[in-house]
Amino acid sequence: MAALRQILICSGLDPSGGAGFIADCRVAHTLGVRPVGAVTTSTIQTTEGMRGSQPIDKETFGAQLSALLSDIEVKAVKIGMLGAVDIARELGEALHLSAAPVVWDPVFAPSVGSVQFDREIFMDARKQLAPHLTLVTPNLPELAMLLGSQLQADEVLVAAKELARGWDAAVLVKGGHAAGDEAVDLLIQANGSVEELRGRRVPEGEKVHGTGCALSTAIACHLALGADLVEACRAAKPFVASLIASPQRPGRGAASVI
Repeated sequence: MAALRQILICSGLDPSGGAGFIADCRVAHTLGVRPVGAVTTSTIQTTEGMRGSQPIDKETFGAQLSALLSDIEVKAVKIGMLGAVDIARELGEALHLSAAPVVWDPVFAPSVGSVQFDREIFMDARKQLAPHLTLVTPNLPELAMLLGSQLQADEVLVAAKELARGWDAAVLVKGGHAAGDEAVDLLIQANGSVEELRGRRVPEGEKVHGTGCALSTAIACHLALGADLVEACRAAKPFVASLIASPQRPGRGAASVI
């Protein structure tokens, strides 16, 4: 019997299932990895957008993670929406119980919908997670927000290298917001090395909700299955492209990636 590969998911609950915890679990199941985890934030959300959110009680969240990681060995961790610094603090403490690689999708400027999260609070949360981070996966607007400045096209690589060096973690800058026939993601290691991940751009059409969630979770799943970081990113990219090309339409609003 093959060894059981499990992934820890800590992300917000989108009741419509288009993104967040439910979508993350669906991706993990599709890729043959067993998800475990805890919800960070409860949202009021439909396929038409987010209407409100409330972080989970920090003591409950911390106790869930402590108990879980004392019992189950996870092979990778996916972090999504945090919602509050207290949640990030509890998560940072709990991650000392695991040596698994950690992928953080900083839900800061999603492709569909709006997430309001103060940058100073966000950067404080980053300090709590810094000792554990393996990869951060911002899209282009999120990269600009993380660095506190607008970016021109020719500044993206330098900015990502600055972020990777300062955070001592790899950075995957998603190219979905850029122009061109190809969607080119840039994987920058903390040492400054760069890998270009190229793929055919899915034809322009309706916006699809949850793409960032799916990509970061897929990367974490491939890490859990034993791939190195470059291999995991290369494997996740076409997987998500296939989901975008055939999205789900569960409600009146945006299509969902899975």
